[in-house]
Amino acid sequence: MDFVRKIFLPRDKVLFKYIFTLAFPVIISNISRVMMGIVDTMMVGHLGAKAIAGVGMASMVTWVVMSLGIAFRTGTQTFVARRWGEKKYSECGVVLRNMQLFVLIIGIPITYLCYSYTVPIMSFFLKDPETHALCVDYASYIYLSVYFLFASFVFQGFYTGIEETKLHMKVTLSANLINLYLNIGLIFGSDAIYKYLNDTALQPLSNLWTLFSFPALGVKGAAIGTLIATIWLCIHYSFYLFRDEMINKFKVFKSTINISLLKKQLIIAYPIAFQETAVMFSFTIFYKLLGIVGIFELAATQIIFKIMHASFMPAIGIGQACSTLVGKNLGEKNLDKAELSVNESLRGAIYIMGSVGICFALFAQYIIPLFTKDPGIIMFAVPGLRFVGLLQFADAVCFTLWFALTGAGDTKIPALMDILTHWVLFVPGCYILGIVYGYGFWGMWISFGLHITFFAIYLLWRFKQGHWKKIKI
Repeated sequence: MDFVRKIFLPRDKVLFKYIFTLAFPVIISNISRVMMGIVDTMMVGHLGAKAIAGVGMASMVTWVVMSLGIAFRTGTQTFVARRWGEKKYSECGVVLRNMQLFVLIIGIPITYLCYSYTVPIMSFFLKDPETHALCVDYASYIYLSVYFLFASFVFQGFYTGIEETKLHMKVTLSANLINLYLNIGLIFGSDAIYKYLNDTALQPLSNLWTLFSFPALGVKGAAIGTLIATIWLCIHYSFYLFRDEMINKFKVFKSTINISLLKKQLIIAYPIAFQETAVMFSFTIFYKLLGIVGIFELAATQIIFKIMHASFMPAIGIGQACSTLVGKNLGEKNLDKAELSVNESLRGAIYIMGSVGICFALFAQYIIPLFTKDPGIIMFAVPGLRFVGLLQFADAVCFTLWFALTGAGDTKIPALMDILTHWVLFVPGCYILGIVYGYGFWGMWISFGLHITFFAIYLLWRFKQGHWKKIKI
């Protein structure tokens, strides 16, 4: 009985509660951000399997670039949290200015290049002319949002680092409402909205789209709505810099840039950049292989991934709160509390994601039809979502411990191991099991499950080694 209490019950109830106090707004924020993609998928689902597949491939490929924002967030949050713990408040503002300048310098050229080469980029992944055209329509506008997303990630790292997580909830909820409104109008057009919303949960809201006249743009309309919402996301974050605390305590509007500190930030961030790029590129190969297997398998996977992304958000929210507490406690030289913060965060993530996994396993047959009525897609998506439910426990470990280690500045070795597990285990496994041995959809998803399980075991071992406690930044 004592063993059960030790494993399942919080050791420090006050800290456990505070983790959720910090994490809850981030969870809502992250879910709201992912809802932009989910809304796109639900709305585009009415346009058929090729539209779902095109948007899915575009989302995956564009995220290869946009995932660099995670590195910029890490290079901001890790230092802000540590300086917050050291009570060097003005340096928190320096960290923010450093990274915002950096993403401005590299973000604008990356945005231009990606937009300019959308067609050849997408041609590598899709050959079907109709699906390719839809993919390009969606990706070209999403690429225009790259800089704004980078800047928003930096803001997220800053505000989370100083424990102002409630701001994320306000910002992303407002952006998501804009996205929802514009998506429905621009995808279907004003005249067809009622037809498409009939017998759906959104039917009572159909009158809201009669306020303005929207052309029916289909997949392109979904992308335009998301672009506008992302621009607003960045603008809304900026508003909070004008509060007295930001100006007087954190000196956010001082013009000085600390190049030496920026170099340190980039040293922490660059492994994450390589990791995210390599990992997301591995998923584009995963999608490409699924496209070879069949359009229904690809469309089903797109729906599963969108649902998965929403299910990850509680663990990511807890992980971000954990990252801040680890950095802050290390800054205060309180190593025991830093470790306890990780343990309590891990316990909370397992509670939540385990519950979500059980729901996926039990109710997949009711969840998938919310996204599509196509029986060919449902045939793969329902059992696929049940399989994902089993992986939720391993995912909880991966997300929480990854954030804990990066919050301490331990980014290089975990990033390298993640890249290796994707390119040595996951991608070859997909090809061998899915294509060579002909297991198709299931061969690829089993490879994904093996990768997640292995990486969770590695992160647990890395955390227990304790190297992260000795890193100075």
